[in-house]
Amino acid sequence: SGGQGRRRKQPPRPADFKLQVIIIGSRGVGKTSLMERFTDDTFCEACKSTVGVDFKIKTVELRGKKIRLQIWDTAGQERFNSITSAYYRSAKGIILVYDITKKETFDDLPKWMKMIDKYASEDAELLLVGNKLDCETDREITRQQGEKFAQQITGMRFCEASAKDNFNVDEIFLKLVDDILKKMPLDILRNELSNSILSLQPEPEIPPELPPPRPHVRCC
Repeated sequence: SGGQGRRRKQPPRPADFKLQVIIIGSRGVGKTSLMERFTDDTFCEACKSTVGVDFKIKTVELRGKKIRLQIWDTAGQERFNSITSAYYRSAKGIILVYDITKKETFDDLPKWMKMIDKYASEDAELLLVGNKLDCETDREITRQQGEKFAQQITGMRFCEASAKDNFNVDEIFLKLVDDILKKMPLDILRNELSNSILSLQPEPEIPPELPPPRPHVRCC
């Protein structure tokens, strides 16, 4: 019958499991631009500062697994630290971003590492990214300085990228996910897969442990 014919169409294969990745770093380094270039292949010249936390979803396939990436984009201003710190705990990967044309964003890296040490899981994969490679003529931080900082942190990878020119952006996220998968022992990976099959419920806009924002309070 016609009804049976309609039912034969296979739905898309659900994701095997999901991973949460958080992007951190000082204000204006291009965290939102990196996320949007990866998830939507778009670039906004005049991005507004992120307020609190935003997130996007992208499904990728690696090592024969379909992975639903939940990418959390955090505000760089210190006044949001109490909000954003809750997102570190569940992150399997952390992307720490600075602007190669602004020395102060590089000088802030130890402060962000303290946040990682305080709030993040010890086994979270770390990746340091020097963004805005398209502004090479305005560079204030050499590639060697970035490499040296990353070498001082156990297990931290380093690369430079340009969200504007779409250089190294996919590589950042896919390499991070690959490193996360490689780090998981097979038995844990199988267990994680079986426990993380996604339901059809909508993605949360905020983590369950955070209270929802009060709608009537305006931020100054």
